[in-house]
This record gives sequence, structure tokens and C-alpha cells, in this order.
Amino acid sequence: MNEEIKKEINDEALKETPKREKVKKVKVNKEVEKLKEENVLLQDKVLRLNAEMQNMRRRYEDEIAKMHKYEGLDLAKNLLGTIDNFERAIKLDDNDLTDELSKFLSGFKMIYTNLLNLLDTKEIKVIDCLNKEFDPNFMEAVLTEKIEGVEKNQVIEVLQKGYMYKDKLLRPAMVKVSE
Repeated sequence: MNEEIKKEINDEALKETPKREKVKKVKVNKEVEKLKEENVLLQDKVLRLNAEMQNMRRRYEDEIAKMHKYEGLDLAKNLLGTIDNFERAIKLDDNDLTDELSKFLSGFKMIYTNLLNLLDTKEIKVIDCLNKEFDPNFMEAVLTEKIEGVEKNQVIEVLQKGYMYKDKLLRPAMVKVSE
């Protein structure tokens, strides 16, 4: 009987050994699958973080480029009042001036010309609007007047010049428009 019991025990042990191995294989396979899923998630996270970093770098570089592009904007705005004053002084009639005042006026003209050249080198341009159609994006209609022979919404007089700084509006032109 001992031999029969030993044989039964051996048979049962042999039957259970593959079950144990199968259970271990299943556990290992589940762990491997779990690790693969975690790996895929981590790879996705790394790709997203990398893309976010590239976007941040690109936005930063764009912001720096924009700052460099418009670096003289405030100075240009402050100069416009001075240029307007020079234009008013130059409009004085040369005939009514004494020689001394005429010399001052010629000095004003030289300074004014130098200022205009400086603005031109910094890509600050006067908005050409006289006898053009009124554009509210670049002009401010201060007065209107009905004039025969002139089309409606035409600029008939520029009261204050407008300026563009590169592709940005620095100051709109103040104009009189036909009705």
C-alpha cells in the first residue's frame, strides 16, 4: 500500500507542477503586459513633454524676435511730437521773417530733414493718405466736408500726419474727409 500511496502522490505532484508553472507564467505574462503598458504611457509622456518644451522654446524665441523688431517703438512715438513742432515752425512764411529768423528757420529745416532721415533708417514711414479713400485702420476722421467733384470718403486734407513703424501702426493720421 505504501507504494500505491507514493505513486498517487507522485502522480498528483506531476499534475500540480505544470499548474504551478502555468500560474507562474500567467503572473509573469501579466507583469510583462503591465510593464509594457507603463512603458508606452511613459514614452507618450516623454513625447508630450518634449513637444511642450519645443513649443515653449519657439514661443520664447518669437517673443524675443518681436521685442527686437519693435525695440524703438516708444522712442519713435515720443519723437513724433517734436517732428510735428518742426513742421509747424517750417510752415512760417519766409517773406515775413528777418534775416536772423530766416537763419533759425533754415537750421530748423536741417534738423527736421535729419530727423526724417533717422526715421526712415528705422523704417518709420509717413502714411500717404491725401486724396486717397478713407481707411479707418490707419486714419482718424476728425472733420468732414461736402465738396463737389470729390468722391465720398476721400481724404481732402491731412491735419496731422500718421506714421507706420515697420508693419505696425505708430500713430493714425488725423484727416478731413469728404461727405
